Order: sequence, then structure tokens, then C-alpha cells
Amino acid sequence: MTHGVGLLASLVGAFVLVSLSLERGEAWHVASAVIYGATLVALYAASTLYHALKGTGARGVLRVLDHCAIYLLIAGTYTPITLVSMRGGWGWTLFGLAWGLAAVGIVFKILATGRFAVLSTVAYVLMGWMCIVAARPMFVLLSPGALALLGAGGLLYTAGIVFYNSKRVPYSHAVWHLFVVAGSVCHYLAIAWYVLFPTV
Repeated sequence: MTHGVGLLASLVGAFVLVSLSLERGEAWHVASAVIYGATLVALYAASTLYHALKGTGARGVLRVLDHCAIYLLIAGTYTPITLVSMRGGWGWTLFGLAWGLAAVGIVFKILATGRFAVLSTVAYVLMGWMCIVAARPMFVLLSPGALALLGAGGLLYTAGIVFYNSKRVPYSHAVWHLFVVAGSVCHYLAIAWYVLFPTV
């Protein structure tokens, strides 16, 4: 249910970003909006399908797609930040690292289906927070509002892991989904308001 709502919101959000980029942005804005929007939609589409068809024979494949989409969204979220706000040495380095690690993570997920779940979760967290190595240029090149929303989104994603498949908290998986949606909203607003269209 929560990711179904997220899918609809991501479709609308991606359309808005791409439309505004085509109307007001440069090529970097358009490319970044398309990549970020596509990965955002991919995450919620994969998750919605996995949970909607969980009892079918396609469950295993859909679970792999669901987990691979996490790597795509992490790299997709880095894309506007690195190609628009930080384009240069640090920007291209983070861009290459994000997509390189996403590719490695996806291959690993496909080859190690159903195994090393804890390792995968740690990889998501480390990949999401690796931007800390570029903290100094980020504080120079990104506005306080962008940094606040990006940090809040990262904290929400990370905090949500506490509830992921927890047996002690009622409706823990739904709570996890709410944290994911909230994190997505924070990152979307950071990218829309402060990265792609800071004067809109």
C-alpha cells in the first residue's frame, strides 16, 4: 500500500522534474532529471510488484529486482548532485563511484540471490553515506537547505532499517516503508528545490 502510493507519487514527481528541466534547464539538468526520475520510479515499481505478487512463482525474481532497484536509486540520487551542483573533480569522482558500486552491487545480488542479506544492507548504508568523504566541497557547493534535506533523507533511510523485518515492532515492515517514503520525499525536495531549480 505505502509503496503503491509512492509509485504514483514518483511518476508524477519524475514527470514534473523532467518537464521543468526541458523547459528551464540545461542538458545536465535534463539528463540528471531523467536518470533520477527513472531510478525513483524503478524503485517503487519494483517494490510494488514484489509486494503485490509476493505469493506467486515470480516472487524470487521480483525480490532480486526490488533489491537491485535500491542500488539504482542510490546512484540515481547522487546523479543530479554530482552532475549539476558538484560538476568537477569531486562530482565526477562521486558519480563514477556511485554507479560503479551500483553495478557491482546489482551483479552481486543476482549471483548471490537470497544470501548475504546483512552484507547487502550494510552496502546500501555505506554507499548512501560515502558522500561524507566529500563533505568539504559539498558544504561549499550545496546550499544549507539542500544539505539539511539530504541529511534528513539519509537519516530517515538509515533509521528505517531498525524496523526492517523486525519481529518486535507491530507492522514493522509497513513502518519501514514509511521511513523509505519520507526519505525519498526529503531527497526529492532537495534535488527539486536546491539542485535542479534553485530559483523556481
